Amino acid sequence: MAVRAAASVRDAYRYRAPEVTGLADLLDRQVRERPRARALVVTAERVQLSYRALAALADEVAARLAGAGLGRGDAVGLICANTAEFVVALLGAARAGLVAAPLDPALPESQLGTRLRALGARAVLLDSSGAAVAGLPVPAWPLRVDVSGAGTATVVLAPGTCRIPQRQGASRELSERDALVLFTAGTTDRAKMVPLTHANVAASLQNICATYELGPGDATVAVMPFFHGHGLFAALLSSLASGGCVLLPERGRFSAGTFWDDMLAGAATWFTAVPAIHEILLERSEQGDPGPRALPLKFVRSCSAPLNTATQRALERTFGVPLLSAYGMTESSHQATSEPLPQRGALRQGSVGRPTGVQVRVVDRGGRSCPAGVEGEVWVQGPTVARGYLADGDESARTFVDGWLRTGDLGALDEDGYLSLTGRIKNLINRGGEKISPEHVEDILAGCPGVAEAAVFAVPDAVYGQRVGAAVVVREREAVGREEILRYCRDRLAPFEVPDLLELVAALPHTAKGGLDRKAVQTRYAP
Repeated sequence: MAVRAAASVRDAYRYRAPEVTGLADLLDRQVRERPRARALVVTAERVQLSYRALAALADEVAARLAGAGLGRGDAVGLICANTAEFVVALLGAARAGLVAAPLDPALPESQLGTRLRALGARAVLLDSSGAAVAGLPVPAWPLRVDVSGAGTATVVLAPGTCRIPQRQGASRELSERDALVLFTAGTTDRAKMVPLTHANVAASLQNICATYELGPGDATVAVMPFFHGHGLFAALLSSLASGGCVLLPERGRFSAGTFWDDMLAGAATWFTAVPAIHEILLERSEQGDPGPRALPLKFVRSCSAPLNTATQRALERTFGVPLLSAYGMTESSHQATSEPLPQRGALRQGSVGRPTGVQVRVVDRGGRSCPAGVEGEVWVQGPTVARGYLADGDESARTFVDGWLRTGDLGALDEDGYLSLTGRIKNLINRGGEKISPEHVEDILAGCPGVAEAAVFAVPDAVYGQRVGAAVVVREREAVGREEILRYCRDRLAPFEVPDLLELVAALPHTAKGGLDRKAVQTRYAP
């Protein structure tokens, strides 16, 4: 079964679709039509930066990068938190015809160096979060954006006189058609480089804006990091493309303690986050956190990891607005499916919605489309899908087949084209021939009263090959114990799915994207 983009994305709404062809002209319409409108809210004083001011800063950075000897299609690294420096560096690089590669500032210096060498970056721009990094294999140029209380801003960027290395490595595969190189989640050895063109970026932003009908009246707070697609596409770029506003939290990272004050300061109408952050906000609300208060919220979005239905219902009660689950990958320029706004279609808890501007298939092991309701691998095709991986022809050939992206995710489409995810192929636990989805068991565990979060993993076994293990985080004020949790599971799972090993833990490890770090879970808890 293959499903095309939902009609609600193709049809013309009352809003005006973004007129962008990529990152380079992302701000142009707003500068022409609404130059004084706020684009960003920055610094601890929450100063507003207009579209005209932001464009001027980006143009200044573009001129200085070009003057330093960087040419169109050259790759530059960005080591920045969610700061004004990141936004200005990204847009400045695009306006100079460069290809930007955002990197996690929290990575060890050795991993940063490995990724920059693999890419063949010619230089790297740093904000204060990366200013202490030394010994990188390419010239590192500190960038600072000084913003006054009146909203005027200046750029401090002085490219050094050291020699810029020639193009090498994966950068030789890049051209001025490319806008970004994003690294997939994983360790240095596993992370792959995904080149995204300006056309990929434009298609993604048009799809996201259409799905949520984003426009100049909308605003959000940057919760997710910009060095991954979730924060970059869904929060930052879609807001700027639609003429909205993004508040950048102080120090450039999410803080549960200041989140709702930030939302109020930005007059936010929506936000997007991973389930782990939604769980934090939900628990704080149960402990008396004031929550949304009088905010003009229209919806809340969840992506990048499975959201169990019990949490979704609790969040909707707490926030008083729909919570829309979405699904995407770095290789699809982030979003591929989403639940629609209530006025545009039915909400189906437990699903990740309908295709948004792409085609989605669910296929069996032979590559044949599965009937509605039958589980298989999720494949995606459309203008947002990358052409392959840089410097990895074998993995590209396995993952990108005849224009289709093989996601490695398991799922099923219903008769109306809504996609439900059931797990990752590589995560399946094989217990004596029975294939068990850890994500399914986690969803059941998370529904148990008192359970905040759960991780399920394979436990080596001499008889069955593997058994099911689980690490469970219990809410602080709840008195639920191990036996009660197992009893809850026995009532809802097949006998072979019930955890053989269940450990109560204080917290679970997460990746930089906010998803469960399964490798760390396996290492920490599997005997």
